[in-house]
Amino acid sequence: MTYVLHYAPDNASLIIRLALEHAGLNFRTALVDRTNAEQTKPPYRALNPNGLIPVLETPHGPLFETGAILLWLADTHGGLGPAPTDPARGDFLKWLFFVSNTIHPALRMLFYPEKFIAADSATALRHGLQHHLHISFGALDQVAATKPAWLGALDPTVLDFYIAGVLRWPALYPRDADRAWFDLSRYPALAQLCAHLETLPCTHALQNAEGLGDTPFTAPHPPTPPEGSAI
Repeated sequence: MTYVLHYAPDNASLIIRLALEHAGLNFRTALVDRTNAEQTKPPYRALNPNGLIPVLETPHGPLFETGAILLWLADTHGGLGPAPTDPARGDFLKWLFFVSNTIHPALRMLFYPEKFIAADSATALRHGLQHHLHISFGALDQVAATKPAWLGALDPTVLDFYIAGVLRWPALYPRDADRAWFDLSRYPALAQLCAHLETLPCTHALQNAEGLGDTPFTAPHPPTPPEGSAI
């Protein structure tokens, strides 16, 4: 069984790539060329009618939504999060969905305010979102500091991968706006999580595949991918 990951460099697909690599699953990639807006065209929308990246093609059909793909991989293959019968399952799920339903959409609004609000209100929206995200990252940091088995452990879960992704992007995007509001050191437990992930083979594979540099989560630099574009 070989999965197909439809991806663009430094998009949410990197989170899925980390999970696939860490679990040792067979997959190949299919570039979604954002410079030509391929994600908006009929062939891609046949896989994901919402036109968002990523999509993971499976023997059971295409999956989209980052959180849904991660949970499906964890439940299908095991080892990427607490099993359904594990007493820790509820805590793991509530924070996975917090990242998926609260933090990730807020970042999308921060990066693309013109999709959600009139241009003359974009600055106010960004300021509000920055405050909201700081509170959200702080909540995650408090949880990580308690060192649960499903977050920040030596063997990461899909939640670790998701958190690393959403902590990478505020340091880089949007490129035309002030990003000084974000400082990873304000969240020491999450910074430790990111530093650990950078030592793992799955991250090394991601770095090579998408040109993310030596410190993709602790000190991100703009990507230099061998193919495709991040924006």
